[in-house]
Amino acid sequence: MSVGPVDFAVIAFPGNKFHGQIAPALGELVAAGTVRILDLVFVKKDADGTVMSAELSALDPDEASPFDEVPGEVSGLLNEEDLELAAAALEPDSSAAIVVWENSWAARLADAVAAADSQLLDFERIPREVVEAAVAAAGSP
Repeated sequence: MSVGPVDFAVIAFPGNKFHGQIAPALGELVAAGTVRILDLVFVKKDADGTVMSAELSALDPDEASPFDEVPGEVSGLLNEEDLELAAAALEPDSSAAIVVWENSWAARLADAVAAADSQLLDFERIPREVVEAAVAAAGSP
């Protein structure tokens, strides 16, 4: 089975202001074959610091409904240590979505690299802010 690179993100919602706006963007990426969702977990830290976590499938149907159009979730990849690290980064009275995805678009390239008996020596994600600053400094749109 071909597998592209796998990434994860912890997306915080200060004040527990999660309303599902990220779900349509994730759904579009999955539908286009750009990514495949491997895991999606929600972590919430109450005002007193109490932490709760839940897989998408364990959420109340009203809470989970924005993600109805996001196929492909496989649960169980994130472990308790992963969730504890994410929770530690959260301010009290906030929540986060932790999403793990495969970059499906890159699976063919990964196969080609392996078939060519070559190896990837380095890969790094450049933060959005750095790219935006470089583009602005270069005067490009």
